[in-house]
Amino acid sequence: MSQASPRKAVILVSGGMDSAVTIAIAREQGYQVHALSVAYGQRHSSELEASARVSRLLGAVEHKTVNVDLRAIGGSALTADIDVPEQGGEGIPVTYVPARNTIMLSIALGWAEVLGSSDIWCGVNAVDYSGYPDCRPAFIEAFEQLANVATKAGVEGAGIRIHAPLMRMSKADIAREGQRLGIDFAETVSCYQADAQGRACGHCDACRLRAQGFRDAGLPDPTRYV
Repeated sequence: MSQASPRKAVILVSGGMDSAVTIAIAREQGYQVHALSVAYGQRHSSELEASARVSRLLGAVEHKTVNVDLRAIGGSALTADIDVPEQGGEGIPVTYVPARNTIMLSIALGWAEVLGSSDIWCGVNAVDYSGYPDCRPAFIEAFEQLANVATKAGVEGAGIRIHAPLMRMSKADIAREGQRLGIDFAETVSCYQADAQGRACGHCDACRLRAQGFRDAGLPDPTRYV
């Protein structure tokens, strides 16, 4: 009797701790991982290098990087010559990249259709996050609805599901889950302005949230700092 082929999943991978945990959860649930990163003009290449490294270490069957130059429109401290703030302020911060998650999920949606996958995973989080509107449950729910009216797979096939397993987890929860899953967080890069070696600044919002997560979880911080 032939074995059923594994379920394929397209997983957005940024190189940070959230997407690493997302890969590991999907693998634990029996998915065959097709990892996708987007080179969108972000400040450093070490994030993309970490994406490829983490995908390989966590057992992805392939990792693909797609280029979309969002520096052409700018509007963010990550895609324009705007300083990355060291303290969070009121409202949506300047590190928000306009339409980034919408664009990334759209690319993942296209690849999922090509692969015959009904499942797209991402590591967005609405608890310990920077106030980005495209990290909220309402956005994920709306995109899933869009995916199911905009694609052949949604109209004629099994339908598309968007999985966001970390949505309601704190950074401490994510750190503990990563420890349970055996993830080496030293291989991940979360910093908005990491250097060429992937070492973190320790001051930006991403660094502060990550460090606080490890402290709250009672775990040593394995991050490599400048």
